[in-house]
Amino acid sequence: MTKKYFVTGIGTEIGKTVTSAILTEHLKADYWKPIQSGDLHQSDTLKVKNLISNQRTKFHPEAYQLTQPFSPHYSAALDGVKIDLNSINLPETQNNLIVEGAGGLMVPLNNQDLIIDLIKKLGLAVVLVSKNYLGSINHTLLSVEALKSRNIPIKGIIFNGEPNQASESIIIKMTGLKVIANIPMLHKIDKESVKDATENLTFNW
Repeated sequence: MTKKYFVTGIGTEIGKTVTSAILTEHLKADYWKPIQSGDLHQSDTLKVKNLISNQRTKFHPEAYQLTQPFSPHYSAALDGVKIDLNSINLPETQNNLIVEGAGGLMVPLNNQDLIIDLIKKLGLAVVLVSKNYLGSINHTLLSVEALKSRNIPIKGIIFNGEPNQASESIIIKMTGLKVIANIPMLHKIDKESVKDATENLTFNW
């Protein structure tokens, strides 16, 4: 049975793309970023493509490529586009699939829909990426609460970066989530470091 997960984070700049690359390499999965907002010359799809070593992964085109680096709803408005959830459908593949979101769960896509609504629409279980910083416990617990309130299944949590046992243990205790992996701080992010991390990590699916 194939594994298909939506990778989302507790906020921005917490390592979703590197985590997605590691999971894509680990599962030899296909990769799909439904919405790219800005940085089209160095999109997350291109970043992950440059971090993958296996020959099986296929990269599926974005449903929306927005030119401005803002929240998708604003970037789309600037581009004269309206993001329509009904036009965003899972790519057809017999392989495992990693889907990477944009920002956190409450990032707006238009005047009605959020990233969390896209997750619900696609029907995928979530891999939640957390990073230890002051406030991360609150952000993680709020994210879990939002997902559970919409009956979105959570496959587990990944802690990315410098470990903090006090934060991680209380998050695990309060949410009951399993830890899929602890990704260490990568001082250099390239194909070799992602491959090494993938080979040395223990994954708990």
